[in-house]
Amino acid sequence: MKARYRYRFYPSSQQQHSLAQMFGCVRVVWNDALALCKQSDKKPSSADLQKIVITQAKNTEERAWLGDVSCIPLQQSVADLDAAFKNFFNSCKGKRKGSKVGYPKFKKRTNSQSARFRVGGFSIKGDGVYLAKIRIVNPIRSRKLPSEPSSVTVIKDCANRYFLSFVVEIQPIQTEAKNPSIGIDLGIKTFAVMSNGEKAESPSYKKLDRKVCKLQRKLARQPKDSKRRNVTRMRIAKLHNQIGDSRKDFLHKLSTKVINENQVIVLEDLNVSGLVKNRKLSRAISQQGWYEFRRLCEAKSEKFGREFKVISRWEPTSQICSDCGFKWGKIDLSIRSVLCLSCGTEQDRDENAARNIAQVGMGNRHDFKRAQRDCETTSVARQASASNLQNLDKPL
Repeated sequence: MKARYRYRFYPSSQQQHSLAQMFGCVRVVWNDALALCKQSDKKPSSADLQKIVITQAKNTEERAWLGDVSCIPLQQSVADLDAAFKNFFNSCKGKRKGSKVGYPKFKKRTNSQSARFRVGGFSIKGDGVYLAKIRIVNPIRSRKLPSEPSSVTVIKDCANRYFLSFVVEIQPIQTEAKNPSIGIDLGIKTFAVMSNGEKAESPSYKKLDRKVCKLQRKLARQPKDSKRRNVTRMRIAKLHNQIGDSRKDFLHKLSTKVINENQVIVLEDLNVSGLVKNRKLSRAISQQGWYEFRRLCEAKSEKFGREFKVISRWEPTSQICSDCGFKWGKIDLSIRSVLCLSCGTEQDRDENAARNIAQVGMGNRHDFKRAQRDCETTSVARQASASNLQNLDKPL
């Protein structure tokens, strides 16, 4: 299986100039090829695009500076555009699973920049990495590469940070787990509630989020292409990086812990794109990173030989007692604990849902029809309190 290893590096001033020139050439080649595809009735092939926007363009006065950089990232830019069109067409025909893929867009100078080198355009020399026409850069290695990389991508984000991203081949690791299975219920106030009773609180982003909102209002009042606007834009990008880095660190640590301790991991298939349409909760939901956590768990399960399962989003995990299987129906989000009218057990909403997720994922689902009470009762759950425990035997 393939994995990606990413390291940060600090280029010299001369290397920064060479990287900026390379990023500009890659961006121009992408935009020229995309403009040519829009003008044509039929999309040209990748070989024809490379011939027009690279080979023939170098012989013109307007694009003669394309010869100052390596041709490998330029060719990869055209190949990436061809892959983007292929994904777009497959998405339109229904051949590609997941959300719809949009039409390729033009690249901007203010967005993050990237350029990819394949074998022949880079080489590993000791602790450094040689890039064609960039010379040797020294990344800060937090871990060793398990094998020789097949490609390396040079990335510059919006906050002017530089990274090297290597694609390597790794072998799955078979390790023993402490627990047979676990169900995880994802939420906003508490990020993850486990079926074994453990809870994981996500880091708070409120302080940084308030700073971002304040700077966004300031950015909207400043004239475009001004120096002060660029300074404000850089400050906003750095704040977004702080939020993203803290979230990524939390998700990696939590997913690693879950994978190391459990053999079977069960999650619920959440309709995140539908949930973010709620204007009151959309910002809080977007900051949690539920899909990213699911992606990390799935990738690490494949790496460590674990079994990863996702149950249907239509399973009524929050409407059923995990002990007896009695279905009490829908309850309001403000109700955090429920008293089961069948077995008399007080259930925490999130812990009950996590246990139901684990039961459905492992195939130990209750027979709801048999578990329903024969006596007359209501299907609407009540909020658990001390008074409810004393009034169980009274008729409703």
